[in-house]
Amino acid sequence: MLPIILTDRLCGELETLVAHTPLAKERCRAQALLWLAEGRAAHEVAALLHVSRQSVYNWVDRFRQREGLDLRARLRDAPRCGRPPTALGIIDPLIADVIDGDPRELGYRSTNWTAGLLVRYLERAHGIEVSRRSVGLAIDRLRIRWKRPRHELALRPVTWRQSKGGSSAAWRAAPAPSC
Repeated sequence: MLPIILTDRLCGELETLVAHTPLAKERCRAQALLWLAEGRAAHEVAALLHVSRQSVYNWVDRFRQREGLDLRARLRDAPRCGRPPTALGIIDPLIADVIDGDPRELGYRSTNWTAGLLVRYLERAHGIEVSRRSVGLAIDRLRIRWKRPRHELALRPVTWRQSKGGSSAAWRAAPAPSC
């Protein structure tokens, strides 16, 4: 790997970023570039940051390739491949439109919406297959609070002995049976 040479201005910006950024990845990458500019070896920097040597090489290559961008953009992650999140933003307005209504009006046998019921609704009405987790995250993004039924144990009222035919005063005053 060619040694990395940083200008004084760029070193100052990196040092400021290391000292003030709340993002750990940016701080880690900026610190790696500073150490490499000081002359430390890539394997030593990787050991100090608990990453692989290849990660350090990738950071330097990405930093060099993005020369025209601002400093934070040069330190950002590379775009990742894979399936994009399809439910994000798509199901939010659909859930918001239906959540205040009664599911019985749409042919469901329930008086309130559940995550499982919303999954079935989205699949049947809109042809969107989502998981219960995606629906739960959408509910959180919409800041909707689920109403959970309260199950309380059958607590006895203070006057339960009187309702059974006794009095609490007589019960306390009665002597203990002797054997």
